Amino acid sequence: MTDGSRSRVVVGMSGGVDSSVAAALLVERGHDVIGVTMRVWPGAPAGDATKRFGACCGSEAVDDARRVARTLGIPYYVLNMEAEFTRAVVDRFADEYRHGRTPVPCVACNADLKFGSLLARARAWDADAVATGHYARVSRDEATGRYLLWRGRDPRKDQSDFLWPLTQAQLAAARFPVGDLEKVDVRAHARRLGLATADKPESQEICFVPDDDYRGFLRRRDPGLFRPGPIVDADGAVLGTHAGLAAYTVGQRKGLGVTAGTPLYVVDIDPDANRVMVGGPADLERDRLIATAVNFIAFEPPRDPIRVQARIRHSHRPAPATVRARGDGTAEVLFDEPQRAITPGQSVVWYRDDLVVGGGVIGR
Repeated sequence: MTDGSRSRVVVGMSGGVDSSVAAALLVERGHDVIGVTMRVWPGAPAGDATKRFGACCGSEAVDDARRVARTLGIPYYVLNMEAEFTRAVVDRFADEYRHGRTPVPCVACNADLKFGSLLARARAWDADAVATGHYARVSRDEATGRYLLWRGRDPRKDQSDFLWPLTQAQLAAARFPVGDLEKVDVRAHARRLGLATADKPESQEICFVPDDDYRGFLRRRDPGLFRPGPIVDADGAVLGTHAGLAAYTVGQRKGLGVTAGTPLYVVDIDPDANRVMVGGPADLERDRLIATAVNFIAFEPPRDPIRVQARIRHSHRPAPATVRARGDGTAEVLFDEPQRAITPGQSVVWYRDDLVVGGGVIGR
């Protein structure tokens, strides 16, 4: 969405280059900009906050965001959002693994915190919008009045699949200033302005799992997630013992602890029976799924089946499919060709070219 009017905008600043340039672009366009970093983890001494919470949210990130705000001449605040984050993201993360699913915590964070709790606080400051450094775009269809979500201009950095749950009201208040840029241009802009984050490496880990060991994180949080149980084949024959459902995801090959004449993969996780099922590569192929918590963005839930390109994980190349809304907040997705490792808990996002039609959570 272009920002034709001058308004007050709260920018979520993670301490990275993308959100730094998002703030800079809004300042250059004449907006009244307020920089905010969400403190979403328990307070810790400055020396180990980054170790406890990762590069994007620790004390170093706060220092970098503050330096950028100072360079841009905007006010900057650190907001304590620990309780909201724990409830909306961390607790849900653990609960999904408890139910045999593999969650995408960034999706919940975007919908419930950045464009939920933070947007509500921004309203209290008389702000019209919340901006982030996401590579995505929003426009308004003048004919229908609907707000539309689009892929970011840089296909290598597109993050639209993390934003599919946003409601019309949230999209109306969302600003993605770097969505029309490529990453190389974002860094170049930061260098021209002398921003402290211009050459800062990107963070790839889950923000609350800084050592990238999500199993260790979950084990410390809830040891009950690692109750051993059987590993079985498609016929129910027991091949071994698993180390707890949270240690596995559909499509996983390494670390199974069982062998066969052909490579074995996790093909199903049954939380009711505390059982992991394994099979060969062909057993990973599925041509359909049921999506839950469905959100159609481009239009109201359609009465008739629609054609889309469906993406089942961030690294997945969208594949031709038909979506049928079922009227109860769920939808059936039928792929033209079987897809590998359709994983419960992950997002399925529907596109028409660069337009995000909508999405949902892959059900069991």
